[in-house]
Amino acid sequence: MEKVRLAYGETGLDLLCDPAVTTVVTPRHHQVSAPPQEILRSALRAPVAGPPLRERVRRGQTVAISACDGTRPQPRHLMIPAILEELDGLVDLDDVVVLVATGTHRGNSPAELREMFGDAVVDSVRIVNHDARDRGSLTWMGELGASVPVWLNSEWVDADVRITTGFVEPHFFAGFSGGPKLVAPGLAALETVLVLHDARRIGHPRAAWGIIEGNPVHDDVRAIAAATGVTFGFDVVLNQDKEVVAAFGGDLLEMHAAAVRTARGVAMQPVPHLFDVVVTTNSGYPLDQNLYQSVKGMSAAFQVVKPGGTIVCAAECRDGFPDHGSYRAVLASADSPAALFESISARTVTEPDQWQVQIQARIQSACRVVMHTSHLSDADLATAHLSQTSDISSFVAEALASAGPNARLCVLPEGPQTIPYVAGTAR
Repeated sequence: MEKVRLAYGETGLDLLCDPAVTTVVTPRHHQVSAPPQEILRSALRAPVAGPPLRERVRRGQTVAISACDGTRPQPRHLMIPAILEELDGLVDLDDVVVLVATGTHRGNSPAELREMFGDAVVDSVRIVNHDARDRGSLTWMGELGASVPVWLNSEWVDADVRITTGFVEPHFFAGFSGGPKLVAPGLAALETVLVLHDARRIGHPRAAWGIIEGNPVHDDVRAIAAATGVTFGFDVVLNQDKEVVAAFGGDLLEMHAAAVRTARGVAMQPVPHLFDVVVTTNSGYPLDQNLYQSVKGMSAAFQVVKPGGTIVCAAECRDGFPDHGSYRAVLASADSPAALFESISARTVTEPDQWQVQIQARIQSACRVVMHTSHLSDADLATAHLSQTSDISSFVAEALASAGPNARLCVLPEGPQTIPYVAGTAR
């Protein structure tokens, strides 16, 4: 038997499997070529398109910087200081605000902000959690893209200089993360997010991993960012150790396109066929904090599981479902995944978090999904139409035996950090 280390929480988890029937898909190893500060500084000073950051800012201007929330492994503690260093002497730190692009997620606590950004940033600039439900903190920008009603964070809109910061990886319905997503849905109103995530867009065949052009979600996200204005975009690509292997700066859409090309090579890999059983994760902490986020790990596995096959998803879920938001209530609103999928697909009015349930229900309607968690009970998971196993290795062996003598296993130890696809069907 062979031991495969799964990304799980902060400690990891071992899976024992037979190498003769197992395909393990991990990110291509990308060695770090230089200290991260050098990589980041180079992106700010030698951008993909347009002038360097410092040449885009004038003395006395106000600056808003958009950054990912705590469910994303963005190296904020490196990226924000790199920007502030470039702006030194041009901008007063009192005129800088860092906006945590929560979308519809909860805001991060003071302790979490210190962990995310580091003490030096927290103590030197103002950090604000975006609140999609606080209409008083939002500004109307008009209908953009395919009739999307757009409200954006007022501090972002009112700033003289607007800088997005993020990291780029495949995304299960927006194609890729980073770039324009740090404007909307990141800094948008709930009303805006609900339209961007409506059943029609989420159900579109091109709203999928690795697809941007012709993807109705990403098409609108790009349109919103382009119409409302971003001064400078700044993204990184990370390796499996969450180290910075590449950084990109400059005009937002051109910068993001370059980052996508690199991320595609790092994080998407072909496999020869579909599998009877697929073991996945949600990339460990901080991405596997809750069941909601873990749908991404399920979706990565769904790309290569046989119809009627089995997905096993290992996600710590220290933050539960979570308790905030509507995800848990939507899950419990029908008595089966098939009924959930049918109900959501027919909706013309979008409920918060239904998009995650729509994708989860589609997966569960086509195959069996079994969880391994440390913080959700069997009763909790039953409300999500899921079961769990305490012993992944034994469960996988039994599932393979049940599938027959020629059954094959695929393991995604880093979950959605590497998206598999059957060779010949590349995005």
